[in-house]
Amino acid sequence: MTADKDLVFRGGRTLAFLPVVVFLAFCIVFFVVFKTFDMTALAAGGVVALLVGAVCAKPYTAYWSAVTRGIGSPTAVTIVMILFCVGLMSALIKETNVSGGFVWLAGFLGVSGGTFTLFAFAAVCVISMATASSIGTMFTAFPIFYPAGVLLGASPAFLAAAIISGAIFGDNVAPISDTTVISSSTQTFRRKTGTADIAGVVRSRARFAFTTAGLAAAGFLLLGASGHSSDSGHSQRLLEQAADPQALVMLIPVALMLTVALLTRDIFKAVTVGLGTGIVTGLASGLLTMQGIVGVSDGAPTGFLVSGVADMLSVIALVVSVFGIMGVLTAAGVLDRLVSALTDGPLSRTPRGAEFAIGIGISATTLLFGGVNSAALLTFGPVADEIGSRVGLHPYRRAVVMDCFAMGIASIVPVLSAYLFIGAQLTSGIKGVPALSTTEIFTAMLYPLVLTVVMVASAATGWGRRFEGVDGAELKRPERAPAPV
Repeated sequence: MTADKDLVFRGGRTLAFLPVVVFLAFCIVFFVVFKTFDMTALAAGGVVALLVGAVCAKPYTAYWSAVTRGIGSPTAVTIVMILFCVGLMSALIKETNVSGGFVWLAGFLGVSGGTFTLFAFAAVCVISMATASSIGTMFTAFPIFYPAGVLLGASPAFLAAAIISGAIFGDNVAPISDTTVISSSTQTFRRKTGTADIAGVVRSRARFAFTTAGLAAAGFLLLGASGHSSDSGHSQRLLEQAADPQALVMLIPVALMLTVALLTRDIFKAVTVGLGTGIVTGLASGLLTMQGIVGVSDGAPTGFLVSGVADMLSVIALVVSVFGIMGVLTAAGVLDRLVSALTDGPLSRTPRGAEFAIGIGISATTLLFGGVNSAALLTFGPVADEIGSRVGLHPYRRAVVMDCFAMGIASIVPVLSAYLFIGAQLTSGIKGVPALSTTEIFTAMLYPLVLTVVMVASAATGWGRRFEGVDGAELKRPERAPAPV
């Protein structure tokens, strides 16, 4: 990183953090005060933060030059284009109602009690992986699985936690999720050009995510029963109304997309394959129509191609505003100072210490952003990149440590978590089933809680740690001492 010496702030260098403070204030107001989750509102907060920060900068033109450099960085542009592409695949899966296939499967298997809680967790994991939208998956899954499951004898708190946990798991490992894209794209190679490829990061992350998911699944099975059930006829009707067995056929293009992503390590190629086979499969099965792909109705555009782009605009606006803020911090030299302070401390001088520093840093950032992982990863990503690279950690490892800690306990603190606010909201207003508080759901959030324990153990023992070798090769031990930065 290099600082632009021409960018200074009235009142001292500390005021370079003013845009960050204003942005955080927007997060707190919306999540804590209004208890509303909206990415567009966060993006608006980022733009307002940039405008406020400009008032204190001199010269004024240097400030906006720094903003545009941050927005126009290769990392920012790469993230924007990937998000546009993956938005199309996510919209295709939603359009063809994959969740309806799992609802049919639950009714067909006749699961109840703790078994239903386990089934809901597994089903939501797959749905979230396919759609790459944790929040969107929650809005889809709660109205179907929560009331039916409670009436079939599932524990309300553990069932709600299973749905949220499944949504977080999918976001954690899906190659097309915004958090995967951001955590990968912010970590650069030092011994070859480019940033960490998404498929390599997903492959490296899988051992931790699936280990955690297995432990969480066992917990949901053992603890997920309420001990009684009621009105099973009503619950069966709820399942039957939402069931669509034919929708399971759409798992074929999802599997092909994941396979291509892991084999080629090219997310653009994987999405192209997924979209092509998905459209053919959807049309052949009758789940998709030409109007559902692209069309016009009452003068308005329709179809998943349009909605896929539209759904990503708020996230991309957030990316643009956050990278603008990062451009200011970089040009003012404060990002360099922050990284130096972290890396020069005793904690960051060893690979183990650097991983704990990354874990603590991203956890604190996630907490400040109300559990909004994408904003936290965008903000802390460049810092993690510098901390990890100075001790030779591979970009894959940096991305894994950062992303998994961001998906851990920091994302589900009851008084700040967007996940828990939304989950509690989605349990209310349903006749015959209890509404839950964020605290009740938190105590049952097995996946994020176990993931935090797993990642602490990984950093402490070195499980899965890899170092960067020549041409970006993954090494179990550092090839040589990393060059000074």
